[in-house]
Amino acid sequence: MITVRNAREDDVPELIAIGVRAWGQAVVGVADLQVRSEHARNAFQQFLTEKWLRVSVVEAEGVLAGWASREALDDEISDLWVDPPQQKRGLGAALLAAMEEEIVKAGFEAARLQTHARNTAAVGFFQKHGYSVNWLSIDYSERLDRDVESVGLRRQLVADAPIGYGPGGF
Repeated sequence: MITVRNAREDDVPELIAIGVRAWGQAVVGVADLQVRSEHARNAFQQFLTEKWLRVSVVEAEGVLAGWASREALDDEISDLWVDPPQQKRGLGAALLAAMEEEIVKAGFEAARLQTHARNTAAVGFFQKHGYSVNWLSIDYSERLDRDVESVGLRRQLVADAPIGYGPGGF
């Protein structure tokens, strides 16, 4: 059974480990894992220790399997990480649906997110769930000490109201 719930402070150590494992899979070919994995662990630890209240977790049969966050509590999904051995089981889809529901409840009509452009698994996952590429850029990443192509994705969650008079507009 898949369950999505709010994170608890005692989840933080396992969420850090899941984040690091999923990050390692996501940056293959973009970052030197040997050099950057400790930095990634520190970044996850700092974020999750300070902002665990902004995190939702997904469990499979009662075992933590992933997490997601809207760090700024706006329309952007800042994090969505599923433990690699747990992927392709609907856990990411459940987390994504929970994030989208939060976004709509907060009064936003669309969801947005970003990842590096070479993260084809993530881009494909989000496109499968209705997201479209909204922008592409190349920026220097201090964390990775190199230029990284980033892609922004967006999904309309609330249908636009028709413009005009009468049913269906003009």
